[in-house]
Amino acid sequence: MQVILLERVAKLGQMGEVVRVKDGYARNFLLPQGKAMRASDANIAKFDQQKAQLEARNLETRAEAQSAADRLNGQTFVVIRSASDAGALYGSVGPRDVAEAATNGGFSVDKRQVILNAPIKDLGIHTVTVRLHPEVDSEIRVNVARSPEEAELQASGKSVQELAAEAEAAAEYEIGQLFDDIGGAASDE
Repeated sequence: MQVILLERVAKLGQMGEVVRVKDGYARNFLLPQGKAMRASDANIAKFDQQKAQLEARNLETRAEAQSAADRLNGQTFVVIRSASDAGALYGSVGPRDVAEAATNGGFSVDKRQVILNAPIKDLGIHTVTVRLHPEVDSEIRVNVARSPEEAELQASGKSVQELAAEAEAAAEYEIGQLFDDIGGAASDE
């Protein structure tokens, strides 16, 4: 099916282009969301009449999205999840969780705007892309931790694995000292 794009669609084309897409993609996504309309002679003429209005609206929404992206860019949001001692999450952090954290932080972010290549499955600080407009992206950081205290430690630059290794080394040292004390007491008798 041929459609006229009413806005820029990633990996498809710019506003005003007539593109050929699969029927299901057009019927189920592009047409219901108002991103395109069928490419008939009447619709092409209608689009040419409305082109200036559509471009002006697109510029306005892009400017709003750019100002929101400037405020959002570089922000860090904390997500608290339960995890194993090795740092592997018992679940995962997905787009909905990132959007909730950003919304709780005072920004208006929808889960459909969060771009994750794969779900976050381990503790640490992760960089996530938020697409506020088809032409405007923002980078945020998501600090996934077991507690707010751990999130502060991670923010200061320590990883969960480093903390676990330090704790294990300290425990081994204490055990070694205990056995040295016991061994020394036995030889005194």
